[in-house]
Amino acid sequence: MREFRPVGPFGNPLSCGREPVTPGAGRVAALLFALAFCAAACGGNSGSDQTAPPLDNGIVSSQPVDTEPEPAAVDTDDPAPKPGPDEGTETDDPGFSFADVDAAVEAFVDDRNLSGAGLIIVHRDLGVIHHEHWGVYDEDRISLIASSTKMVTAGVLLRLQDDGLLDIDVPVAEYVEWGAGNSEITTAQLLSNSSGLIGLLEPNPYTCMWVSGTTLQACAAEIMTTESDDAVVIAPDTRFRYGGAQWQVAGGVAEAVSGKTWYELLDEIYIQPCELEVFGYSSPFDQVQMDGFNHPPGFDNNPEDLEISANPSMEAGAYTNTADYGKLLLMHLRGGMCGDVSVLSTEALALMHGDRIGAVYGGDAFGSGSGYGMGWWIDRDNGHISDGGAFGSTPWLDLEDGYGVLVLTESNSGTSGQLADEIRELVDTAIAEGLD
Repeated sequence: MREFRPVGPFGNPLSCGREPVTPGAGRVAALLFALAFCAAACGGNSGSDQTAPPLDNGIVSSQPVDTEPEPAAVDTDDPAPKPGPDEGTETDDPGFSFADVDAAVEAFVDDRNLSGAGLIIVHRDLGVIHHEHWGVYDEDRISLIASSTKMVTAGVLLRLQDDGLLDIDVPVAEYVEWGAGNSEITTAQLLSNSSGLIGLLEPNPYTCMWVSGTTLQACAAEIMTTESDDAVVIAPDTRFRYGGAQWQVAGGVAEAVSGKTWYELLDEIYIQPCELEVFGYSSPFDQVQMDGFNHPPGFDNNPEDLEISANPSMEAGAYTNTADYGKLLLMHLRGGMCGDVSVLSTEALALMHGDRIGAVYGGDAFGSGSGYGMGWWIDRDNGHISDGGAFGSTPWLDLEDGYGVLVLTESNSGTSGQLADEIRELVDTAIAEGLD
């Protein structure tokens, strides 16, 4: 007998361990966004309640704040970190010319009548080798990044495994009582969209994932124990079901095994070691005006306008600027190191970057050329890995050549994905020529 009451498909009020949430304008907007978010994903290229700590709008820092390797054939061991003489985190390297890249971005922004764009390119050995902005963008502009959040969330769970607090291949039920509702599901399956829970692309009853007024623990418990999904939940590791509530469950596991809030984990694992200045998480979907799967017009590039939520969105709630996200890309290229601090082990990175769905159950993401690791899409044709977001963010890594790129446009996934496609070869050529 399950303790938590079922949640009806998009209609029933939510309890999530508290008083029922009554439908209102914000919640309706969140539910409408959920439907649009599904469309964006489909069309893209590629225990007990806890409260949030007393932080300023999710920004946690002691300083001033703020789609895809072949299943079995690809070697997922990442190169050892090779920091440059000054850690390479400050300015462009003079040996590179990105004039063609910049011209292509500027033309794209003009042709599409975009408000602007941000671009950062980092190299494993040299650090930041290019950092440029157009229109309304500058180094301080903060954007919501939707699904580009996923690789960050996955990293927190892999770090907990590095620390011996979690085994991602052990059923969640071994760590949390509410895991018994779906007793076979493991954290690795959650992070690879392979848990069998309903994803974003199908009608689902998991509306607490869009609600800011609850907690990760309560929402995760409701997702795992509701009976309203029993007819459509499938066995884990049998099919790729992108996104959705499985990511909130992963966040609930992280808090439960660590005994810390998500914000505390974010601060300890990423913000302090990598000296992030504005990176944070939120639950914006019932807080700001949404516009389908475009960058929300109700977000005025200021996280202080968002109330802190103890239920931050694990798959789509992060905000950042080009500089901070560039530091995270660089960490992935440098064997999990931020400076002289180990954020993630090379083993953790190999798990994140490898094509898990292909290797474990012969799965495809959105077609035979598309795989998925943990937070990263795998392009089986060119070996690039990416984590594009519905709000116009497209980050990717070329692990073989040792560089990473982030494009921000505050538009939608299709637009930023097209821009990324236009400059991908230009970036690759400029780096190859600069290293000759």
